[in-house]
Amino acid sequence: MKEKSTSFSIKNWKEDDRPREKLSLKGRAALSDAELIAILIGSGNKEESAVGLSQRILASTGNSLNELGKMSVKKLMSFKGIGEAKAITIAAALELGRRRRNEDSLERKKITSSSSVFELMQPVIGELEHEEFWILYLNNSNKIIYKLQLSKGGITGTLVDVRLALKHALELGATSLILVHNHPSGTLRPSEADKQLTDKLSTAANSLDIKVLDHLIVTEKMYFSFADEGLL
Repeated sequence: MKEKSTSFSIKNWKEDDRPREKLSLKGRAALSDAELIAILIGSGNKEESAVGLSQRILASTGNSLNELGKMSVKKLMSFKGIGEAKAITIAAALELGRRRRNEDSLERKKITSSSSVFELMQPVIGELEHEEFWILYLNNSNKIIYKLQLSKGGITGTLVDVRLALKHALELGATSLILVHNHPSGTLRPSEADKQLTDKLSTAANSLDIKVLDHLIVTEKMYFSFADEGLL
């Protein structure tokens, strides 16, 4: 009778090598990305341990948690040993990580440069497959009072309601605005529609003694600042 192989079960590993026990004994920082994912999925398949399976999934993304976070549930389920429940668990955990990053950025509410705007907004819109237009409302200390999604799906003068944008500014007592939208294509070149909308909002805001400080185009890894490029 063929002996049943159990060598890939985490239960058979030395206690110090088991991800859960390792986290308990040594702390979260002691674990690799693969070991943390292994805790999420709990078990591997007949040929590999949970850690081995996690290493293989990570390897398919170039060992990038950022790329793993964009992987669909269906794609995760293509790995042997990953069913729908495990795939959803991985997706949920990485989404929490993305939201935590955004929350950490929100705690640093004072805007000091275009890079601080990018740090705040990249987790929100940088990886979307559609365009969104947001406005950051600031007080006279350049601290964010409120951030608003003004449109979704495209950037044109007809889709962005300038009156609504300024109505919010007056209600909030904002003294300045920063415009932000994403380019899913990855291009950082502002379109004519981007430029026209910036001019339209700037002119309307100036008439109310509200200043448009910047307009950022955000992609996954980079940004374009109208202010930095002298276009405001």
